[in-house]
Amino acid sequence: MSTTSVSPDKRRKMESALSQLKKYTVVVADTGDFNAIDEYKPQDATTNPSLILAASKMPAYQHLLDQAIKFGIAKGGTEEVQVTNTMDKLFVSFGLEILKKVPGRVSTEVDARLSFDKDEMISRALKIIALYEEAGISKDRVLIKLSSTWEGIQAGRELEEKHGIHCNMTLLFSFAQAVACAEGKVTLISPFVGRILDWHKENTDRKSYEPHEDPGVVSVTKIYNYYKKFGYSTVVMGASFRNTAQVKALAGCDLLTISPGLLGELSKDHGTVAEMLNEKKAKASDEKRVNMDEKAFRWQHNEDRMAVEKLSDGIRKFAADAIKLETMIKEKMLNVKNGK
Repeated sequence: MSTTSVSPDKRRKMESALSQLKKYTVVVADTGDFNAIDEYKPQDATTNPSLILAASKMPAYQHLLDQAIKFGIAKGGTEEVQVTNTMDKLFVSFGLEILKKVPGRVSTEVDARLSFDKDEMISRALKIIALYEEAGISKDRVLIKLSSTWEGIQAGRELEEKHGIHCNMTLLFSFAQAVACAEGKVTLISPFVGRILDWHKENTDRKSYEPHEDPGVVSVTKIYNYYKKFGYSTVVMGASFRNTAQVKALAGCDLLTISPGLLGELSKDHGTVAEMLNEKKAKASDEKRVNMDEKAFRWQHNEDRMAVEKLSDGIRKFAADAIKLETMIKEKMLNVKNGK
């Protein structure tokens, strides 16, 4: 039977939830595993230290780690400098492989341990972009990921304004963070849906939520509506999903970055996916305009206990995985230097 003779409702039922979602939202793969990218064909891909650490342990990607170590040693300097150069090269090497498989952009993260040092974040971002450009990749195909601290947001503002480097503000949990990012005119934000839900389950008596009541979904919906109502150029990429119901509840969001496991579930799901967010609904929302200077940001973010705890926890976890990756690099670097 040709699909042209099938009614629109039946055709939707034949389509996977993933195919339907792609009509409303740009789907991004949240992974360092190239095989997953091949399978689900996302527009863009994101990585972070935890994903790169996991991928670097896979035999299939050992050659990228070996190449990065040789690069770091060849650049010279102290062991610390060599390890830093190796880390940057490794992150870019994964990004380069990903860019062979996606038509859009890859997000590459600046070390979370720099989250409160604006100048160092800018310096590392420029080094990362230089490595991409040396490999023939335009900066337009790269998003630099920065923690959504006040310093990170200001680093993003400067990278966008002075250097034309696009930024992805990660570890975003509060409305104050979202407003500050939009006023900083960064390219994209990544509010963490699942981690918001995790916090509420751990810190309140409520252990389950319908998708439209899910605190992570509610947070991203509010941010999306605010951005669209007031015409901000910054776009919203929902991240850190715990289940496909959260993903479906945000269909229509500018972008959604989804793990391979959930992409697999969506590809096998043939339920109907409806557009939940759009500009028309956003403009009709009752969001009020707010101004966000540094004092207002620090106070309003501080008033959101969940956001304070999850931002600091996220930075610590990404930093811990960066340290694990550095330890692995140091051991392998020593073996190379000793001729093993």
